[in-house]
Amino acid sequence: MSGELIQQIVQVLKEQVVQDTVVPRNIRRAAERAIDVLLDEGKDPSVRAADAIAILEEISEDPNMPMHTRTIIWEVLGALEQVK
Repeated sequence: MSGELIQQIVQVLKEQVVQDTVVPRNIRRAAERAIDVLLDEGKDPSVRAADAIAILEEISEDPNMPMHTRTIIWEVLGALEQVK
């Protein structure tokens, strides 16, 4: 279950944040870091989720983030909480 959810979260981050050129570069980079953490098979899924939450929470308050991206980040954070 958690593996499938993580894959869905990675897909959302890739398609709606990383590939969105309207999103500032630092936010896209943070989303890429979160994806890398989530795909690290060497760690327990709950640890990966916690690490990704830390990265995404750090950028979630960035004043330069477009509102639609902020909403996506919040939804991803909620889904990651379920993995824990």
